[in-house]
Amino acid sequence: QVQLVESGGGLVQAGGSLRLSCAASGRLFRINTVDWYRQAPGKQRDLVATSTSGGSTNYADSVKGRFTISRDNAKNTVYLQMNSLKPEDTAVYYCRHSDVWGIIAWGQGTQVTVSS
Repeated sequence: QVQLVESGGGLVQAGGSLRLSCAASGRLFRINTVDWYRQAPGKQRDLVATSTSGGSTNYADSVKGRFTISRDNAKNTVYLQMNSLKPEDTAVYYCRHSDVWGIIAWGQGTQVTVSS
């Protein structure tokens, strides 16, 4: 099975930047599709960005132009660069890996807090 560990969260002022990392390990040769989700208190978990093994990326409308998802296949790591952060970006951010058989793995989450 695949294990995911997120890091890079923290407290930042509005307009600031953070870079989240999602490191995959375990039973995989190379990372497949990786998504970043976020969940604010009392709200559902929403998809933020996606990176496929073929190099495609997709973003939620709320983060387009501010967030960038990227990957380092040699390190089995996916990043989420977050710029121009807003208070409404405050949430726990999770990464999710989907392997070629459709098996899903989640990380434990990392807290991002944006102060106004």
